[in-house]
Amino acid sequence: MSIWWSLHLRREAASVPLARRLLIGTMETAGVDPEISYDLSVALTEACANAVEHGGGPARGGSSGAYRVTAYLDGEKCRIEVADYGPGFAPAPTRTQDIRPVRPDAEHGRGLCLIRELADHVHIGAKPGRGGTVVSFDKILKWKRDPSLLTA
Repeated sequence: MSIWWSLHLRREAASVPLARRLLIGTMETAGVDPEISYDLSVALTEACANAVEHGGGPARGGSSGAYRVTAYLDGEKCRIEVADYGPGFAPAPTRTQDIRPVRPDAEHGRGLCLIRELADHVHIGAKPGRGGTVVSFDKILKWKRDPSLLTA
């Protein structure tokens, strides 16, 4: 089975649970193991929260007030991309091996580390042409015994 969807969302905190619920619903319907769904939904939440917080200047009706989430469930793999229109990263941190854990008492900075731990492969890079950042990650899927899609 192959499923994909893409959302264009406002850079508002309320958009984050919307993306998460859509991903969880899609994976539940497709019959993905709940542990895998949970890991990917946490990683998606962190990527969306970063886009909301760092994804551009104040919303003024232009693209800087938005970000895009795309999810692909294809065969045995799920790939998620979160793209924003912000200033992007400096060249060094775009390599996932350069993402270092933050101090235990830090209030921010854990999102990219969580994504790296929860996904099988992570890529963080500049968005070609228009500026911004793309965080993409994928995970090999495991399946429930009885997907609800087949029993509906």
